[in-house]
Amino acid sequence: MPPLPPVHVLSVNLGRATASAHTDAESGMTGIGKRPAAGPVRVFAPGPRGAAASGVEGDDVCDLRHHGGDHQAVYAYAREDLDWWERELGRELPGGTFGENLTTSGVDVTGALLGERWRVGRDLLLEVASARIPCRTFQGALEEKSWVKRYTRAGRPGAYLRVIEEGRVSPGDTIEVVHRPDHEVSVHFWFRAFTTERALLPRTLAAGNAMEPQAHETVRAYMAKYGARGGTPRGAVTADG
Repeated sequence: MPPLPPVHVLSVNLGRATASAHTDAESGMTGIGKRPAAGPVRVFAPGPRGAAASGVEGDDVCDLRHHGGDHQAVYAYAREDLDWWERELGRELPGGTFGENLTTSGVDVTGALLGERWRVGRDLLLEVASARIPCRTFQGALEEKSWVKRYTRAGRPGAYLRVIEEGRVSPGDTIEVVHRPDHEVSVHFWFRAFTTERALLPRTLAAGNAMEPQAHETVRAYMAKYGARGGTPRGAVTADG
């Protein structure tokens, strides 16, 4: 087998609906527990949030109120960040443990900018849309005490991606950053703004249409209350899921 490229998809992970005591989904099911698949796996734009699920074929999303849709079509997490968490938690974390569809190698997921585009393999084109905000389903699946707070404090959230050009993805596919916009709103910056440092929210508007409409609504509501400069330096946005 030839050596893998330095920046590539390490694994493609799919989740099947499973009963859980840690979800508010009406079905009582969650697809957060994902396992690597051999591929190739089709990736597509699933449709509007609330009516559509995952953009990764064979991957179940069970709570359409808070997950899935075009702006959360694919979730990526860096193997380097999983390795960091392995050291922190003292346990093995295989690809898919955090519910990610793509476990990447060599990609600065945390430093990626909203609107940044990745060519994955030959055909697939993805665009960074937002960061993952942790929820109690995630905490329950991982079985780590105070996990939501700990994960938030660490600031290694992984990235949600939208699908610009549909295609197929397999483990070992190359990832090439083909467009990087000129603004400051990285995955890490966006995550801080929407969780622990809400005074940063107005500055996320620099991402323009790369930021999903629901996030724009949150920022406008915040600015209506506190103004463009922000009011409270710190606060927390509660994640559902």
